[in-house]
Amino acid sequence: MDLDYAPAPESTGIVDLRASYGLFVDGEFRDGHGTGFTTINPATEEVLAEVAEASAADVDAAVAAARRAYDRVWSRMPGSERAKYLFRIARIIQERSRELAVLETLDNGKPIREARDVDVPTVAAHFFYYAGWADKLKHSGYGETPLGVAGQVIPWNFPLLMLAWKIAPALACGNTVVLKPAETTPLTALLFAEICQQADLPAGVVNIVTGAGATGQAIVDHPGIDKIAFTGSTAVGKAIARAVAGTEKRVTLELGGKAANVVFDDAPVDQAVEGVVNGIFFNQGHVCCAGSRLLVQESIAEDFLDRLKRRMATLRVGDPLDKNTDVGAINSAAQLARIRDLSDAGEAEGAGRWSPPCELPERGFWFPPTLFTEVSTAHRIAREEIFGPVLSVLTFRTPDEAVAKANNTPYGLSAGVWTEKGSLILDMANRLRAGVVWANTFNKFDPTSPFGGFKESGHGREGGRHGLAAYLKGGE
Repeated sequence: MDLDYAPAPESTGIVDLRASYGLFVDGEFRDGHGTGFTTINPATEEVLAEVAEASAADVDAAVAAARRAYDRVWSRMPGSERAKYLFRIARIIQERSRELAVLETLDNGKPIREARDVDVPTVAAHFFYYAGWADKLKHSGYGETPLGVAGQVIPWNFPLLMLAWKIAPALACGNTVVLKPAETTPLTALLFAEICQQADLPAGVVNIVTGAGATGQAIVDHPGIDKIAFTGSTAVGKAIARAVAGTEKRVTLELGGKAANVVFDDAPVDQAVEGVVNGIFFNQGHVCCAGSRLLVQESIAEDFLDRLKRRMATLRVGDPLDKNTDVGAINSAAQLARIRDLSDAGEAEGAGRWSPPCELPERGFWFPPTLFTEVSTAHRIAREEIFGPVLSVLTFRTPDEAVAKANNTPYGLSAGVWTEKGSLILDMANRLRAGVVWANTFNKFDPTSPFGGFKESGHGREGGRHGLAAYLKGGE
């Protein structure tokens, strides 16, 4: 007798969606002068709200507001006073956590369980952590002098968490901010603007300007910006690096990844299977550090794949607001098209494609958890970032071969190692060209720990003490 979970939908009644949203500039919401756009629920394709687009003039106004707040208030404020605002913001995030989680799920498509249990608590933790640093900067090793106005452009995969990664350290160090959320997921950033008002944050310290690529470009190119922080695709990151080259702007880039999850024959197999599933199917694979390449030792590959397939067959795909859902909706039609294109390329190049039986909803953007075997390092699915729930499986015989295959990528953001041998973990961590190496786990984050990559995965670190360096003059 087959047993399944009864539906457990989260109510959307806690979210008060407006019909339209303006820009948040100088402590108040105002109309934008660009062409407005709609943001939709990717699980249903229903319109959630109309959102203003910031023109170049609107970006000018936001930068001017941020500069005034920096010169007159924020940079002059003692760190202990800045800390009070950050603590207040963190507490309000906790108080409004359910509202934030539901709104994130509606706008992004991720399962409510992930938004509720991972994203929002980690957001609050980042503000608490950097609030603690605000009056201790002299102990950071980077000095106490802020840079000025930070322009920040964030992606759609973790809209609120990426906001916290950017805004919390910037404010703790005494900078002010002009932030642009992704055009497909602006709503939690705009709710965060309301939280700034609720916390009585001085006007102009945080400014939220919505829009697409042109708005982000206006921020990058603006002469009044002292520092650019970007998380997103490698292609856009390269364009930003070219744009700021020759200027005095500081820049940090957190870009794409093609992480290897390396499983040795002495690994705790069931634990590793769970880690592989979490590494690639968490957040529909919309994770820059996703373990999208599984490297499994040849001697256990057949058994490991059997267990992995059995586990994949238990994943529940569907309504992101259902608390039982494991894999939600793909964020946009454009991203779904890319996932399909690269998956079709994998089949065309000879890899074996497998997905568990999976009934997908008729409306919305959906893709089943997918596994490719017989993959070589030359295949597109082993080299290009798919940014979806697609896992490529390769095998290896020796640690040297595992390192060679893991490092055979233009990216270098993260990796995982699964083995009972501590010496092998340390040796692999030392040889893998990845900014973060997890041992017998994957996708674990903490605000006290730095995160960032090598090569085409960008440069600079976010999180921890190291995350302060990007926002202090002594961090050069």
